[in-house]
Amino acid sequence: MYSYKKEKLPKNTLQLIVDVPKADIKKEEDEAFSRLQKNLTVEGFRQGKVPKSIAEKHLTKEVIFQELAQKMISRIYHELVQKEGIKPIISPKIDLPKAKEGEDWQIKIVVAEKPTISLGDYKKVIKEAKEKAKKSNIWVPGKDKTNPPAGGKPEDDKNQILNEVLTALLSETSIEVSDLIIEEEVNHRLSHLLDEIQKIGLTTDNYLKSKNLTMDTLKAQFKKETEDTYKLEFVLAEIADKENLKVEQADLDKLFVNIKDENEKKKAIQNSYYYATILRKQKTLDYLISL
Repeated sequence: MYSYKKEKLPKNTLQLIVDVPKADIKKEEDEAFSRLQKNLTVEGFRQGKVPKSIAEKHLTKEVIFQELAQKMISRIYHELVQKEGIKPIISPKIDLPKAKEGEDWQIKIVVAEKPTISLGDYKKVIKEAKEKAKKSNIWVPGKDKTNPPAGGKPEDDKNQILNEVLTALLSETSIEVSDLIIEEEVNHRLSHLLDEIQKIGLTTDNYLKSKNLTMDTLKAQFKKETEDTYKLEFVLAEIADKENLKVEQADLDKLFVNIKDENEKKKAIQNSYYYATILRKQKTLDYLISL
């Protein structure tokens, strides 16, 4: 039977160190072999009827190792999540510090949980930010000689107020997002960017030079943008929960009825949760502007 230790890391992150005895590993290995043997197809034998001696020649140690590790680690992880009441919000980061044949294994599992959010007096902060934004829009002689008072477009004024509100909200809210979440998103963005750079025939060095960046400054830029994005998403969700802002089926129906293409409408309905998330976010933003 495996044993484990749980350690709380900064920023709502947990680390689980799991030790699995070699006797258990041998049992898991035998079970992995049996599963693979049942699905093995070899000429002259029906699937699932390949003798062990023949299967051993076709199933490499690497294939058995992958089957063993995938199934065992997945099972242990889900058992610990349930036992410890862990509430992960993304897939865990898993490493195998020790995994040699014929020896005990050690598994390191790092889990990111939902951040703890302290909104403070966010309504007061928002009202002050709105007042500041409105005052900055008041024209006085000498403020802008090239552009006398013209009365900007309503949507421009609304966007400026919203930007002021969100900036103030982030600066006043106490929230720490797990580094695991940030790291995963930054790596995803970098991978996507590098793919796009290759598609247009540029090297990474040439692209970075054209943007006056280094790889370190690019990563730092992505990290800052990702942190702000996730912080804002969590803060808006927290406010929506606090103010009991909900998306009703009628809201979704109103959205879907405007989709004329039946195939697109069907896809949208199948992804109702995604659209409900977007609508709830918009309701939250509208609520903040209305304060």
